[in-house]
Amino acid sequence: MGKFKILPVVLAAFCTVLISFFVFSFIDSNASGGTNPVNEQENNSEENNSEENNSEGNTNSKDSTGNSDISNNVQNNVNGNTADISNDVENNVTGENADVSNTIDNNLENSNDNKIENNVTNNLEVNVNVNLSNNISNNTDAPESSSGEGNNEGNNNGKNENNGDNNNGDKEEEANNEEKDSIIWGVDSASLTTEEMLACVGDNFGSPDIWGRYLGDKDGVSKGLTSDEIELLHSNDIKILLIWNHFEDARGYENGQNQAQAAIQMAQDLGVPEGVAIFADIEPDYPVDSEFIRGWFETMNESAYPPGVYGVFDAEQELYAVLEQAGQNNGDLLENTYVWTAAPNIGITTEKEAPEYQPEAPDNALIGGWQYGLEAQACNIDTNLFHSDLLEVLW
Repeated sequence: MGKFKILPVVLAAFCTVLISFFVFSFIDSNASGGTNPVNEQENNSEENNSEENNSEGNTNSKDSTGNSDISNNVQNNVNGNTADISNDVENNVTGENADVSNTIDNNLENSNDNKIENNVTNNLEVNVNVNLSNNISNNTDAPESSSGEGNNEGNNNGKNENNGDNNNGDKEEEANNEEKDSIIWGVDSASLTTEEMLACVGDNFGSPDIWGRYLGDKDGVSKGLTSDEIELLHSNDIKILLIWNHFEDARGYENGQNQAQAAIQMAQDLGVPEGVAIFADIEPDYPVDSEFIRGWFETMNESAYPPGVYGVFDAEQELYAVLEQAGQNNGDLLENTYVWTAAPNIGITTEKEAPEYQPEAPDNALIGGWQYGLEAQACNIDTNLFHSDLLEVLW
C-alpha cells in the first residue's frame, strides 16, 4: 500500500514539470526572432448606470528588425451610458521588408456621452518594400448628442522606401482632378441682367458661378449694375465681379488715383461690402503706363476694396510690359493686384466645352481669371474661366 500511495504524488510532480517546460518554451519562441506575431486585444464592458465606463486598448509593436509581419487588432465593445475609449498603436520597424496592418473597431451601444481617441503611429525605416494598412472603425448606437473624437494616424515612413500600396499615377490623377475642381466657369456682360438674360445663358451656354458687371452707366458702352440685378444674381447663387470702365486714357499716377477714388465712392454708394475687388478695365486701344497702374493700386490698396486690373495681357501688348514695370518698382503690386486677362482669345464656348485653364499674364502676377471668349452672338456675353480663390474677393 505504501508504494501505491507514493505513485500519484510522483505522477503529479512529473506532469507539473512537463507543463512548465512547454509553457516556457512557448514564451521563449514568441520572444525571439525577427517577425512580430499578431497582437489582438479585445475589451468588453457593460454599464447600465451613469458611472463612467473606460475601455482602453493599447497595442505597441516596437523595435522590430528583419522581415516584419505585424498585425494589430484592437476591439472595444461597450454597452453603457458613458464611454471613454483610448486606443494607442505604435509600430517601430527597421529592416528590409514590412507588412503592417492596424485594425481598430470600437462598438458603442446605449452610450450618451462618448469620447473616442484612436492614435496610430508607424515609424518605418524599410529598405525594400512596405505594405501599410490602417483601418479604424467607430460605430455608435447612441442619441445624436453622442460624439466620437480623435482619429489620428501618424505615418513616418523612412528613407529608401518602396511602398507597395502607393500608386503615383493615382496621386497625379487626384492632383489633376483637384486642379480642375478649382476652376469655375462664368460670364460677363455690358447689359442689364434679367430673368430672360439668365434663361438665355442657361439655355445656350451653361450655369455661371460668376457674373461680371460694371459699376455705373457708360453711355453707348455698358449699363451699370442695379440693386435688382444684385438681388437676382445672388438669389441664383451667382457671385458678382465688379468692373470700373469710366476712363479711356490709362496714363499718369494722379489719373490712376482719381479713377480709384471714383470707383471706391460708387461702390460705397451701391452698398458693396468691404473685401470685394474692383477691376480697372484697360482696353487694348487705351494708352497706358506704369504710373497709372501704380496710382490705381496704391489708392485701392489703402481702401476697403482690393485692386484688380482687366486687359489683354498678351506678351506682345503694351499692358503686359507696363504691369511688369510697375511690379518691378513695387514688389507688393504684383502680389496684391488681381489680374483678369483676356489672353489668349480662344473663342466663345459653352460651359461643357470650355478650354483648359491657360491664361496668359506676366510672371508672378496674381491671376484670378481668364476671359477666353468675346462677344457671343446670343445673350450678349463673354465667357470666362476663374480660379476658385477669386471667389473670396467677389460679391
